[in-house]
Amino acid sequence: MTVRDEKIGRIAVSQAAIASLVAEAVKECYGVVGMSSRRLLDELTGSLQRGSRKGVEINEGVGGIVVDIYVVVEYGMPINEVAAGVMRRVHFTLTESAGIPVQAVNVHVQGLRVSDGGNSLSS
Repeated sequence: MTVRDEKIGRIAVSQAAIASLVAEAVKECYGVVGMSSRRLLDELTGSLQRGSRKGVEINEGVGGIVVDIYVVVEYGMPINEVAAGVMRRVHFTLTESAGIPVQAVNVHVQGLRVSDGGNSLSS
């Protein structure tokens, strides 16, 4: 939970709320076609750790939160550019829009998807 004290009170933002903000920001990123869990077992069992949504993990860091994002990228897109775009958008959304300090945004490309036939190619 991220807590910030103000003059007239305290603002507390849960990890689940932060994960939801991140997931919405990632959905708007060019080249991202989906989100994936960190491990295949998580996908099969539907289990996710506390403070996470599918494809998003939030942890407390020294200088702010550390965000790990697991995405599936459109086949043929420049992976580095898509990942960099996700990093920028998530960092902006959390710091500028929500006022949440961010230590790091890590993007993990879990697979590639061809949009025509709906086939997935894992990397």
